[in-house]
Amino acid sequence: MTMQIKFQINGVMRQVDIAANTTLVEALRDDLDLTGTKEGCGVGECGTCVVVVDGEPVTSCLMLAADAAGKQVETVEGLAVDGELTRLQQAFVAMGAFQCGFCTPGMLMSATALLRRSPDPDVAEIKDVLGGVLCRCGAYPKIIDAIRSVAGEGL
Repeated sequence: MTMQIKFQINGVMRQVDIAANTTLVEALRDDLDLTGTKEGCGVGECGTCVVVVDGEPVTSCLMLAADAAGKQVETVEGLAVDGELTRLQQAFVAMGAFQCGFCTPGMLMSATALLRRSPDPDVAEIKDVLGGVLCRCGAYPKIIDAIRSVAGEGL
């Protein structure tokens, strides 16, 4: 059985037909071709699938797509505007805050949500938010430095 849902994705109203048990990450990747969001563990432990829903970071592998109906969803594809990277994305590049890059979308989305609600977070706040996103390469120090470099200056 399929259902049709509508939600705003990266500022654009979208409509998709999904099965009732489709997760948000599956809908984003398989139905909307937004493959920047990665599915790692599938059980909400690794954080690679973090997206921002109505301003809050969410592990999209645990959220049913149907629960996103009527909401605003942001993915890593929605951060850059007209091909221009955000200051945070630029800082990640400049500081080499990634290695394999698999966790990068989840890190960026988690950090973006943090910086919107707390524009000048301290290192403890950053570590708390990043605690939900695993980086197997161990790039945490550079990721923290990248976030701190834009703190207080806006995204």
